[in-house]
Amino acid sequence: MKLSFFALATSVALPSLALADLTTDSFEKHVDVLTLSNSFDPIKAAYWTGLPHHRRTPFSVSSTGKSAYLAYLDSSGTDVHIQPVDPATFAATGTVVTVTGGKEAGGLVAFDDGFALLTNEALPSGTANAPAGSTPVPVVYRFDQSGAQTWKTFIGGPSVSASLGHLASPDINGDLVFSEDSGYLAAYIVVTAYDGDANGHFGDAIRYIKADTGALETINGASSDWGCSHNTGIAFEAAADPPFASICAEDQGAIWLNTKGQGMTTVGVKISNENVTNGASNEPMGGMSGSYSNLARFANGTQYIFAWVSRGAVDLTDNTWMGGGYVHSSNRTNGRRVAVALFSDKNTLVGPQATSEVGAKDGDSQVNFITESTADCSNAHAATFDASNALVTWEEIASPQCDFIAMGCRGTFSGSFFQQVSADGIKVGESVRFDDVYVAGDMVTMADGKVCWPYVSGKWDLDRTVGDGASGTTTTKISFACASLSGASGNSTQNPGTGSSETSMDLYTR
Repeated sequence: MKLSFFALATSVALPSLALADLTTDSFEKHVDVLTLSNSFDPIKAAYWTGLPHHRRTPFSVSSTGKSAYLAYLDSSGTDVHIQPVDPATFAATGTVVTVTGGKEAGGLVAFDDGFALLTNEALPSGTANAPAGSTPVPVVYRFDQSGAQTWKTFIGGPSVSASLGHLASPDINGDLVFSEDSGYLAAYIVVTAYDGDANGHFGDAIRYIKADTGALETINGASSDWGCSHNTGIAFEAAADPPFASICAEDQGAIWLNTKGQGMTTVGVKISNENVTNGASNEPMGGMSGSYSNLARFANGTQYIFAWVSRGAVDLTDNTWMGGGYVHSSNRTNGRRVAVALFSDKNTLVGPQATSEVGAKDGDSQVNFITESTADCSNAHAATFDASNALVTWEEIASPQCDFIAMGCRGTFSGSFFQQVSADGIKVGESVRFDDVYVAGDMVTMADGKVCWPYVSGKWDLDRTVGDGASGTTTTKISFACASLSGASGNSTQNPGTGSSETSMDLYTR
């Protein structure tokens, strides 16, 4: 039997089922515009449930808007390819760079003269003190515009000391960001210790690297070896100086703004209470192949917006393991809703933090939910247009079957939704819905103020599991979509020669 999540589609219609201040004229679509040199598997199995997620294709544009790059994992599961992209047309340009042995396209930063890539790779056989079983370790590369490597810096493995043990990163599920003001690249990643006191346990780490030299620096009050226990979600964005703005979801029942402390202590600010079961907390930042474009800074200022999905929190009980300031909670809803939080700067939540009152019936009254239906929402992301407006997006299942208390749901895909939100956290108009546009890579604010992102065009199906994690679906085409507050151009284009045919993309055969 063959199950299909995708059927490649080249139709340029953008059917919308809602009108708002953002309308279909605010969006443009470039279908199959980018042809990849190697095939790509666009589906990633979720942790525990095996339900389908979009496999991230990191996308980045340089600060001047002159250069752009897209990174993707080869369909073989090994080797990361970085494709230069024309930032005006999204067509392929330049020379493709391949990082041989890369296991995940974990983050990407474009410069006018090249790019930096976050990935993970197994160490060569015989490397002293390497993790067992060829478990990959995290590493950052810098390449120049010609495709030549200028430096390579490991941020885990035997060459990098860590307080609780040497660190590997089987799944990065984090991000790479850059601050022009400070000159630092920074990576926030999921890690596991393979020796030392934390051997066998999972957490997260933040690493700072000088962008010009590749020097790894330990910065007091900014770098971390072991932050949030069994990290279940990361949001990360640059600031003028370290520490950069950071958020984590952890396995004890909360999401923290942890710019201060870089961990899950009460030094940080509790954004929300979340039910945690079997090491999961509702995939707030996207789960596997997520943890990107959840936290965005408004232009020309210090204010940030964060978007996530949550089932809410009721009936708070004492977390005796963690002690004061920590609670367990039950879910308020069956499906997940979309929430946003605002920060006046990288350390400060606008409004009260989540309560830690044991016995409280209401544990989410301070959360700003922007969806209220019984649908299940997932794949939430945020980007900013300017200093006053943001774009928040998510996917929905109108009638979800939620088999797991703190994980994803299955059911018929009901559309991708796009909502304008003000810098005050207020919805502007109604959300706009599309059936054939998805967010599957970083949402980038372009030089002209548009917000653009990559995706694979086709029919998205959330009603079946991926199975063993290898979907069997491959493509060599990437599409892009853009949104604009200026009414946009309403443009929709398709790659020449694609015609209007529809080709089946088989998930797997069994």
